[in-house]
Amino acid sequence: MKGPEVLVTGASGFVGEALVFRLLFDKKFTPVAAVRGVTQLLGLCRVVPFDLNDKTALPALNDVQVVIHAAARVHVMKEASTDSLSEFRKVNVEGTARLAQKAADSGVKRFIFISSIKVNGEKTAPRTSFKADDLPAPVDPYGISKQEAEEALREIGQNTGMEIVIIRPPLVYGPGVKANFLSMMNWLCRNVPLPLGAINNQRSLVALENLVDLVVTCIDHPAAANNVFLVSDGEDLSTTLLLRRLAHALGSKSWLLPVPALILTLSAALIGKKAIVQRLCNSLQVDISKTCDVLNWRPPVSVDNALRKTADYYLDKLTK
Repeated sequence: MKGPEVLVTGASGFVGEALVFRLLFDKKFTPVAAVRGVTQLLGLCRVVPFDLNDKTALPALNDVQVVIHAAARVHVMKEASTDSLSEFRKVNVEGTARLAQKAADSGVKRFIFISSIKVNGEKTAPRTSFKADDLPAPVDPYGISKQEAEEALREIGQNTGMEIVIIRPPLVYGPGVKANFLSMMNWLCRNVPLPLGAINNQRSLVALENLVDLVVTCIDHPAAANNVFLVSDGEDLSTTLLLRRLAHALGSKSWLLPVPALILTLSAALIGKKAIVQRLCNSLQVDISKTCDVLNWRPPVSVDNALRKTADYYLDKLTK
């Protein structure tokens, strides 16, 4: 017997695709994959076209009970627009609001929004953590657009009765991860000496498997309705320790030079790389106690197991 339909947007992306595969595996719900381009999900579940930029092409939602909105405009390395905030708003705010209003009009019961910890801010002070109910303090255009999308969703929820669930993850890693995390694995496997052996910060990360597990928990958990949740692996790491444990998972030696963070920051400023080094040196910790208490949830996968799965996938791809 077919379970309730759950529409997943961004289903060809890193998080969205993993969500669809998890739903297919569990068989409790029937996933519908909303994608913008090519996907390997064809033939495995119903696939519908969807583009947050398109004001007219919204998927039919008549039989859908829950929408998981993972599609977004994310960080753009070479931004062509001179007004990046406006570009983020068109997709992440206006596109999200259009989809949510269509969902509410179609009788969707719950809308789960994959937001970002950037809504809380970019860094935390020593021995402090972001909490789900903190006042938002986004800094960059992406974080601002995610906060504004959250506000639009709350308004739609209040006006229509559709339940809104907001999840703010920090950096997500796992098999198939790209961007900076992939760069770290490339450096470690090539035995590149890195000046990151004396970074005493603390950063929260979340394994893809843990994030997906929380999202699936929120599909039908009564206490999730109209709540904001932070998520992480439950173990925070310094950049130095992360690199050492990732190197171990990769079977590589970590060549980490003990350069003080202050010298790193000053040197990076001279070559225009200050923002990158700040992300490596600053702390960003999240408090997931509300998530655990309200949902009776715990991260099912440990950091070391998640790093091993990530490394195994990376190494397997290298040999093909």
